[in-house]
Amino acid sequence: MLSVGIIGLGTIGNVVAKALDEGINGMSLVAIASGRRDKALASIAGLSSPVELMSIDEVAACCDVIVDCAPKSVFRDIAVAAFSRGRILVTVSGAGILANEDIEDMARENGGQLVLATGALLGLDAVRAAAEGEIHSVRMITRKPPNALKDAPHIIDNNISLDRLNGAIQVFKGSAREGAKAFPANVNVAAALGLAGIGADATELEVWADPHLDRNTHSIEVDADSAKFTLQIQNVQSESNPGTGKITALSVIACLRGMTAPMKIGS
Repeated sequence: MLSVGIIGLGTIGNVVAKALDEGINGMSLVAIASGRRDKALASIAGLSSPVELMSIDEVAACCDVIVDCAPKSVFRDIAVAAFSRGRILVTVSGAGILANEDIEDMARENGGQLVLATGALLGLDAVRAAAEGEIHSVRMITRKPPNALKDAPHIIDNNISLDRLNGAIQVFKGSAREGAKAFPANVNVAAALGLAGIGADATELEVWADPHLDRNTHSIEVDADSAKFTLQIQNVQSESNPGTGKITALSVIACLRGMTAPMKIGS
């Protein structure tokens, strides 16, 4: 039985905690860390099994698997706490990984493992498979309702108004690495795509604000020596955080199930 700790009990963490509480074979939720203590205690009270509220270091000290559901700003703290103890860290923060490229070495040196769940991105297995050969190009176009982008640093720093838009406007064009810095809470999918394929610097990214959409939409074009394919996903927004799709938390749950399941589907 693997002991599991969740760090961050917001949009993603609450869903993952509920799934673990209801039962994932071979795993037991034992600890949670959260920067919002009162809200976390209220959520924990709704779980059927007792779970302790701890600090990040305390969670890492007592759990085999650490699930990162926290903001990117504390990603490094979580990674250091987990890998200094040789733990498994599950995250959807591709942007956090890009900003801390030394953590893979840290995990390797201490016998830990970094697992990037697919998050809101479909087709990651196909991109990883293509990367075993030669990928010529990867391009991603993200289109989101304005409410999902309005708090992004790039929007604020460049005084881009997303109010009362009559049509779609392009708010960013560059590499996935640049996009991860500009939209740290919005384009983890682009960071994950870069990590899976030809790298974040070579992965092209466009971000559009589209008032006609009510879902977060990602289109991906991959040209490789093994295959040429196009992928598109339209993610339903989470009620509490429109920038995060509902499928993101579900991808973490699927990732956890695959770690202990007798049969695992996909790489």
